[in-house]
Amino acid sequence: MVAENIFLQISLVVIVGVVVTGILRLMKQPMIIGYILTGILVSPYFLNLTGSDDGSIAIFAKIGVAMLLFMVGINLDPKLIKKVGGVAFFTGIGQIIFTFVIGFFIGKALGFSIIASAYIAIAVSFSSTIIIMKLLSDKNETESLYGRISIGFLIVQDFVAMIILIIISSFAKSNSEGIVFLLAKTLVGGAGLILALVICGIFILPSVTKFMAKSQELLLLFSLGWAFAVASLFYYFNFSIEIGALLAGITLSLSPYRYEINSRVKPIRDFFILIFFIYLGTQMSFGNIMEYKIAIIVFSLLILVGNPLIVMVIMGGLGYTKRNSFLAGLTVAQISEFSFIVVALGVSLGHISPEILGIMTAIGLVTMGLCCYLVLYSSKIYPKLSRYLSIFERKGIKVDEGKYHQDKDYDVILFGYNRIGYSLLAPFKRTGKNFLVVDYNPETIISLAKQGIDSRYGDASDLELLDELNLRKAKMVISTIPELEANALLIERVKIVNKNAIIIVISHQIDEAIKLYEEGADYVITPHFLGGEHTAALIDKHGFKKKNFVEEGMKNIKELYRRREEGHEHPIHHSD
Repeated sequence: MVAENIFLQISLVVIVGVVVTGILRLMKQPMIIGYILTGILVSPYFLNLTGSDDGSIAIFAKIGVAMLLFMVGINLDPKLIKKVGGVAFFTGIGQIIFTFVIGFFIGKALGFSIIASAYIAIAVSFSSTIIIMKLLSDKNETESLYGRISIGFLIVQDFVAMIILIIISSFAKSNSEGIVFLLAKTLVGGAGLILALVICGIFILPSVTKFMAKSQELLLLFSLGWAFAVASLFYYFNFSIEIGALLAGITLSLSPYRYEINSRVKPIRDFFILIFFIYLGTQMSFGNIMEYKIAIIVFSLLILVGNPLIVMVIMGGLGYTKRNSFLAGLTVAQISEFSFIVVALGVSLGHISPEILGIMTAIGLVTMGLCCYLVLYSSKIYPKLSRYLSIFERKGIKVDEGKYHQDKDYDVILFGYNRIGYSLLAPFKRTGKNFLVVDYNPETIISLAKQGIDSRYGDASDLELLDELNLRKAKMVISTIPELEANALLIERVKIVNKNAIIIVISHQIDEAIKLYEEGADYVITPHFLGGEHTAALIDKHGFKKKNFVEEGMKNIKELYRRREEGHEHPIHHSD
């Protein structure tokens, strides 16, 4: 009977989730907003689909959070920290320190105890890697400079949160020993477990995953089994299950098969995100909201406004442009899944009252919901605030300006180098015309600069950059970025200053391609249709002569190897 009840509960909440997210999808709203609304709707205060006993949902939520952190771990590339330099470390640590101090004094001013203020301050100091990675992935901006920096300092924050959880977990152990000795023993024990996992990840797991990778199903089962095994191991040694799951993912991230593992596990990510928000809905208390509404509003403002300002100040001080500082700052405008884990652990240890968890739940739902809109529409928000953000920008040359060209007029300006843009360089060189390549991937720009190609770091949706490039003198402007809004903006700006320029853009969708023609594009590249036309041309040329197709295939193979050496990929929804 219990099993049937659990099945019925999960079935009902998933059905509600499908309906709500489906409606929001039609309204072109973020999917995460649908998950948040579902969590609120199925809570005891509305549809009450979780029942008075939410133990089953809590169990699923526990597993869900652990699996989400496992997926975060798989995506945590330690090499990323090196790629973005010290900015990830200083921004991540700096934001934690400033937010904690401010949050602690706000808590005291609002009448909370020292311990409660400390827990709240810790909770509001961390931001969600899961949500930001999903949002950046949806925007195809994980490889942009601000995207890399954001993910970098969120990784730093995850490691700090992990250490804090280990320290707090030590209080759950026997109090017969001195607190200093107990903390030291806990940290040493945790470090020992982590070291053992790292050694295993470097020397053992690669061989194991190589064997498992012979079967995709076996690789998936092994990955999930590894996650549960490591999480259980940490639980056995009185550490958090979530820490174990995160570290299980990190060790697998060292495997050469991390991408295959991630692609297999990723489809279940959204289900666990849904379960996570449903659990938050069960923790919501309208009594707490009304009683602590001032605290909820103040701490929400600290997170939504204060955290981005702190990041902008730090990144501006490190020499980054106000645009990258602003875009990265918006990614910390919500609290983390670790925030709930820390507060829940404090409640279970008796350090704080359950009301604090209710307060953090309300803050989490508010900030996570609003942050989705801030991040998704950041490129539209920035131009409206740009003039006021100069105070966060250090004067002089910026470390992220990425300007590898002279201040001169260019005949051709190409936005987006990867894949299609790469193919266009040869005809540009043959024409003898001056051309400039603009790309948001800093590694691409550095590589082009080493080849002696004029290049510039930037985004086609950056109005300030478009104004600086002097589009008035360009004979041709090409965008290989398959984003409707960015291309429409580019067309609009070019048409305003230079009606004679040839404008070529790209689109993967028929309706969007027609829309771009209506906006004023001279030619819209449609890769899938052009691929079919190319194949048709080969058939017309070679007929049914197998030898000729083999020769064409060999040419293609050589080109593919060269492309792979250049670091090109061909995912469905990324820029070309």
